[in-house]
Amino acid sequence: MRFILFLTGFGLAVAGGISFIMYFNLLAAGMTWSDYLSFTMRRPECYLFFIGWLLMFFGFIE
Repeated sequence: MRFILFLTGFGLAVAGGISFIMYFNLLAAGMTWSDYLSFTMRRPECYLFFIGWLLMFFGFIE
């Protein structure tokens, strides 16, 4: 069960991390860092990164 929880968390963290990297292109389009952080914190797919880390953490400690 812990391994499944860890793998699920890893997959979600990768998906969320790719979203953060994809949105880095907005910096090249003229956004500032504060605009970038504000934008990414409003995107639901970026929450997958933090949810994934949380699941991986619980996969380790259980």
